Amino acid sequence: MEKTVLIVDRNAEWYAQQLRPRFAGCAFVAAKDASAGVQEAAAAKAQVLVGLAPYLSAELIGAMPRLDWIHALTSGVDNLLAMPEISAHVAISASRGIHGPQMSELAILLMLSLQRRFPEMLANQRAQTWHRWPQPLLAGKTVCLVGIGSIAEVLVERCRAFGMNVTGVSAGRRDVPGFTKVYDRANICAAAAEADFLVVIAPYSAATHHLVDDAVLEAMRPHAFLINIARGGCVDEAALVRHLRAGSIAGAGLDVFDTEPLPAAHPLWSAPNVIVTPHIGGMSDTYAAQALPVLERNLAAYLAVGAVALPDRVTRA
Repeated sequence: MEKTVLIVDRNAEWYAQQLRPRFAGCAFVAAKDASAGVQEAAAAKAQVLVGLAPYLSAELIGAMPRLDWIHALTSGVDNLLAMPEISAHVAISASRGIHGPQMSELAILLMLSLQRRFPEMLANQRAQTWHRWPQPLLAGKTVCLVGIGSIAEVLVERCRAFGMNVTGVSAGRRDVPGFTKVYDRANICAAAAEADFLVVIAPYSAATHHLVDDAVLEAMRPHAFLINIARGGCVDEAALVRHLRAGSIAGAGLDVFDTEPLPAAHPLWSAPNVIVTPHIGGMSDTYAAQALPVLERNLAAYLAVGAVALPDRVTRA
């Protein structure tokens, strides 16, 4: 029986064009966004839904009575797991393992920009002010990666290329190539106390909620920087604001927040020595090409055996 695959994404037609030659037994319907009329016609008969998780609405999913698999073109599926409109029998898979290059480059960008006070240089340029100061190097600094998964495996090599010493914090992994030391999550304060940069890349869950809390921030040295490119909930934002204002840490580079977009009145906008980026860590100019192999792998398994065989299936509580 032919399967109907509804793809909702600005690159939906490109995905469909790539998939049609390989999966002739599927009907691929491409829609650029959730308001596209072609999507409404396909929703009632589609068994598969593909798209960026944050843009897959409850309204759309509620209009898909035959749905039995959702493939997220993102690694995070928090909103889908919390959506009551998704029946228990519907499988969810995620595009994990593809974000290492872009996440690593953002982490490096934030470390360089914070340490060298690059925002101040840009402000001086606008003011036509010629002001120089000694430029610190990443070489010789210690960066601690909180969360050791596929992103950390890429980032550790980038950091070592800059001559940095790399430590880590993990709930389970211990001997990881490239890391000089790996701490158990229970000893995160000891890891933070040694680091010049504390980079949070752990997935968000109940176990990692406020993983970086007041105690961890208190353990950091006054010259150290916090980088969060994971999820906003991994860091206690209120505690972070207090430490930034007190000067107990040197600054922070933040790409993710408890509430997104970051509200206009949020104190992190004006906290000292903070760089705010609008949750761009996972983005790249080659994202569709990065995500396609994961989609192909899961679609092949789905057609061969069914949703139970998805290699990137997400465990639902």
